[in-house]
Amino acid sequence: MKIYKLLSLLFIGLTLFTLFSCRNSDNAEVEDTTPGKLQIKFENGFNNLGNIVLGQTVQTSSSGQKHNFNTLKYIVSNIVLIDENGKEFKYNYNNPDKGAFIVDQSEAKAGILYIELADIPRNNYKKIRFGLGINQSAYLLGQNGQGIFWQKAKTAGMAWSWAAGYIFSKLEGNYGSTTADTRFMNHCGNMGNVSENNTPDLYREITLDLPMTARVTKSIKPSIHILADLNQYLSGQTALTLSKDNSMAMGSNQHLVNVTNNLTKMFRVDHVHND
Repeated sequence: MKIYKLLSLLFIGLTLFTLFSCRNSDNAEVEDTTPGKLQIKFENGFNNLGNIVLGQTVQTSSSGQKHNFNTLKYIVSNIVLIDENGKEFKYNYNNPDKGAFIVDQSEAKAGILYIELADIPRNNYKKIRFGLGINQSAYLLGQNGQGIFWQKAKTAGMAWSWAAGYIFSKLEGNYGSTTADTRFMNHCGNMGNVSENNTPDLYREITLDLPMTARVTKSIKPSIHILADLNQYLSGQTALTLSKDNSMAMGSNQHLVNVTNNLTKMFRVDHVHND
């Protein structure tokens, strides 16, 4: 009988120890909320073939017009990561100094432009959203509210005067019917306070599904590889033809509204690495 009682007590003790250990292990997992890092890679190409070589890579539009780029830049801001339950993490939203980036093809390394994000909450992310340009809420914070990025944009040629604002996308190069030999410049951007100036708002937000979950932990830094198909510029939802009437367009006229709408369709996530 004593042996039976002793065995019973040992069994109860082992059970409690196991439960306590499991609970501690579960708690350790739940409590490990160390943020991680995430990388976004942009690769600019034509027809989803990457690495545009500035001044060299020639594309023929759906209208049969040839064109190339010697300048290819755009602003990305307001990055949002969306998890498996639809919960959103907004990365320095409406804070250009910390949350806006210039994607400049001249700075590409082997055709890739890199954006590095830190302090990302541990989670499994299924979608990404970002802005093309700077939205009005951020712009109307004033020049003091975004002095660091404003200076970066000025240095990179991605801004006019403060009253005119940022250049959201800058496309420059040459075009022609048989050879690309005629200069063009299309600079898209808001004309300051669009409500006061009664001008179109060219800021756009793009949401992309990830083909594989981006798993952010303190030891895993996902890399989201986004392809930008610049064939959409002239051959997108609105087929455009460059001419003397629009080849030197700057601001937010109807041609540049069409250009902007075309560019919003050029992005797709090619793959995700969880390393």
